[in-house]
Amino acid sequence: MLKLKLTIAFALFFTSISFGQNPDVIIGKYRLPNKLDVEIFKQNGKYFGKIIALNEFENGQQKDINNSDQTRQADSLIGMLIIKNLEYEQKENKWLHGSMYSPEKGLIFNLKITENRDDEIVVVGSKYIMWRTLKWKKI
Repeated sequence: MLKLKLTIAFALFFTSISFGQNPDVIIGKYRLPNKLDVEIFKQNGKYFGKIIALNEFENGQQKDINNSDQTRQADSLIGMLIIKNLEYEQKENKWLHGSMYSPEKGLIFNLKITENRDDEIVVVGSKYIMWRTLKWKKI
């Protein structure tokens, strides 16, 4: 009987490991629908993202001209940290509680990554009661 219980316990343990997601799978480079290339990285257990290429973003915009803080409007978009504090929630198998700065609007949105696929991630941005789901392509 003990042998059967141990066998079941090991089977459940290894099944849960095989179906669990590695939270670091989102680390990498992505092309956003607005043509920005962003690199997601991990720092102190949370996930962040910075702009690494503009690809003719907003007809050649290179500075943060839409920022409501006028002292930041001359800041370069390249290297700008636009994704902050995403945390992996194992129970939900999602990355939650993050924020993302949108240089085309000059606004900060709530951010979560709801799905990781072979060639893309599914991202949900929200502000107040409005939300938008986007797919970011891995590059």
